[in-house]
Amino acid sequence: MSANALYNDLSGYYDLMCVDIDYQAQSHCIRRLHQIFGNGGNTHLDLACGTGPHVRHFIDYGFQSCGLDINQPMLDIAAERCPEAEFTRQDMSSFAVAKPLDLITCFLYSIHYNGGLDKLQQCISHVHQALNPGGIFCFNVVAKDKINNALFVKHSTKHADDLFSFRSSWFYSGAGDMQSLKLSIEKSNASETQIWHDEHPMVAFCFADLIALLQPYFEVHMFEHDYNKIMPWDQQSGNAIVACVKI
Repeated sequence: MSANALYNDLSGYYDLMCVDIDYQAQSHCIRRLHQIFGNGGNTHLDLACGTGPHVRHFIDYGFQSCGLDINQPMLDIAAERCPEAEFTRQDMSSFAVAKPLDLITCFLYSIHYNGGLDKLQQCISHVHQALNPGGIFCFNVVAKDKINNALFVKHSTKHADDLFSFRSSWFYSGAGDMQSLKLSIEKSNASETQIWHDEHPMVAFCFADLIALLQPYFEVHMFEHDYNKIMPWDQQSGNAIVACVKI
């Protein structure tokens, strides 16, 4: 099953899959980074916005916020959640905006959905073009050389009469510029059990390579992957929050 097929089928349950994510803490952290490094403007675009929870928080913070994603069912839900915002179906590696923006975000490791280093380079270039002077680009990443293939995250939650169990893990073969996100989703009730398995191909890079791609366009700042604190990256951990100021 392709990534699009899975998410189109389960778009109504996507928020359940992400029920343990603290969207408010993530949004607040990036707002603080924007206050520290940004240009003082309030226009915002969320790449790979999904069902729009981050957009909702930025609107509530006073931003003129919008979002894009490649999955229309997700965007339909986002539009219901954030009727004030404009959502468009676009690929993050080749998107266009009507007017330059002050802040562009990409949460939940979604920057890795760029299909290879060439697509990632295109995404970075398009982000740079879409930002106002002094605008910033914030996203989170995982380093391919720090991935432990044995680790996974799992949680369960109830919805109506159904019990959902979600499991996700990173996998990197040890070579090349592609990794994968493996997903397993189980929906069960008194009469039946349904199971989905999927594997999403995603671009892989070490942090040195990422910084090299960003530096021609941005002043790059890297932080520990902790949305409750703003702490410089320790040069060792395999997850980071990146804040890029347009130059």
